[in-house]
Amino acid sequence: NGEIGSLIAGFNPQESHRMQRIAVEESRLGIPLMFGSDIIHGCRITFPENIAMSCSWDIDAIEHSARIAAEESAAMGLHWTFSPMCDISADPRWGRVSEGSGEDTYLGSKITAAMVRGYQGEDLSSDKTIAACVKHFAAYGAPQAGRDYHTVDMSEMMFRDRYLPPYASAIGAGAVTVMSSFNDLMGVPASGNRWLLHTILREELGFRGFVVSDYSSIHEMVAHGVAADDKQASEMAMKAHLNMNMVDGAYLAYGQSLVEEGRVSEKLIDELCREVLAVKYRLGLFDDPFRYGSQNQKEAYFRQENLDFARELAAESMVLL
Repeated sequence: NGEIGSLIAGFNPQESHRMQRIAVEESRLGIPLMFGSDIIHGCRITFPENIAMSCSWDIDAIEHSARIAAEESAAMGLHWTFSPMCDISADPRWGRVSEGSGEDTYLGSKITAAMVRGYQGEDLSSDKTIAACVKHFAAYGAPQAGRDYHTVDMSEMMFRDRYLPPYASAIGAGAVTVMSSFNDLMGVPASGNRWLLHTILREELGFRGFVVSDYSSIHEMVAHGVAADDKQASEMAMKAHLNMNMVDGAYLAYGQSLVEEGRVSEKLIDELCREVLAVKYRLGLFDDPFRYGSQNQKEAYFRQENLDFARELAAESMVLL
């Protein structure tokens, strides 16, 4: 029915191509799907977790690990990774510390840019590169008491000085997608926060890709208490310039009625869609929807030189406390 723009989580190339064929040959508009997954510290070959890799301070090696992960992911039929995680965190109680680069803003900024370069390379349409996703925008690593999804309350000076730079660095390196975070920032959930997603991200940082919500984060704005229901949450997210709704289906359920009622303009819908389509074009999916996953997996996976490199990076990451 043409009601899906992307699919997430693990697929094999055969299943990805089967679903892609339905999208491009049987749907009304023939728009190819994007396949994404959390490829965050390696794909087939596992590298140290990000908090460990950051301890190496070897930026070139971290970039190379992302390049290997991209090649293996593309061979698997994936186009998109939900990485790098750019969240600065100084509270060890927070449960996702291991996915980021720690508390140092300068180091985090160097690593996020390196990972974007590794994933995306110089040609996003290559069958050896994938789209990066800057997450979680923004300040997700600073919730009160380290409680995940919780309130983030800080001054704008603190936000700009300590937390914003790693996201900005990744966007400056060319990342084509961004994921909104679960938390609120100064009282407004990120997925409905126009100051974050439009003023900061697009106007100040010059981002030209698309924003995807985190897993059901539009629906969760109701729990934040800023939206009465999923329909109002969808209206807030669209007006904040959030392009793609992950999982909860709120855009699909309420997008048309919001336009018909005059609450969201058709022009805005066109703009939000166009930014998603542009990334699919850059990935080469309109030229060849099946280029990813057509590679020889035996040649792409577990190459000995990559296994040796992973072992070296693991050794560099070890720290005596």
